[in-house]
Amino acid sequence: MDKYKLTRFIDKYHLGGNVNAVVINSKGDTLSTRFITGGKDLLGELEMNSWQFKDAELGVYDTEQLSRLLGVLDDDVTINLTQSGDKAIALEISDSYSKVNFMLSDKSVINQPPPLKELPNFQLKIKVDTNFITRFIGGKSALPDTDTFTVITSNDGVKLVIGYSSINTNRVTIPVETETYEDIDKVSFNANLFKDVLVANKECESATLHVSEQGLAKINFKVDQYDATYYLVAVQDVD
Repeated sequence: MDKYKLTRFIDKYHLGGNVNAVVINSKGDTLSTRFITGGKDLLGELEMNSWQFKDAELGVYDTEQLSRLLGVLDDDVTINLTQSGDKAIALEISDSYSKVNFMLSDKSVINQPPPLKELPNFQLKIKVDTNFITRFIGGKSALPDTDTFTVITSNDGVKLVIGYSSINTNRVTIPVETETYEDIDKVSFNANLFKDVLVANKECESATLHVSEQGLAKINFKVDQYDATYYLVAVQDVD
């Protein structure tokens, strides 16, 4: 198995360390997980197809540790599952030279996201392409201490502002193209999380950011065998 397929899957939910504990489901040719950040300001769903492994629920309590162990191995790996009855106990992962053992956890100790309720109407559909991803990541990197970005509608169109405030501040303003556009009140989201989402999916050339005035944003990335959806909950009003 190509280790890179698994590490890409991990990167898309781990989000630079924002999500460490998940239950991963292996069923048929699909690997999937649902996840939530500790602050409950991001929820996500992730699937990877073209997966070959036995059906199992894998409780991963420490993704950071799993990533470090995978880093020991070459690109071509073999994965075996240790079980006690029907319960998954450990993953044994090896290359042609080395072998690592990663202990799995009971899913009862892992914070799993609640079922999604009915989604609100999304007034804005913002085009996300390679240029947007590059500009947002660059803008956030230029303002490392800034925690939010704000979606602003006006007669001039729609802008995403990293570091928005009603007073003069350091900020980065990114005009965006929209597929659907209605005037809404300003709504702000966690810029650090959104940057990490974009970094984890930067190979995707086209996506859509949906924004609701009720305080929810949704973005979906489909690339290669991966299908990732993220929901961002709005932060309190930024002055």
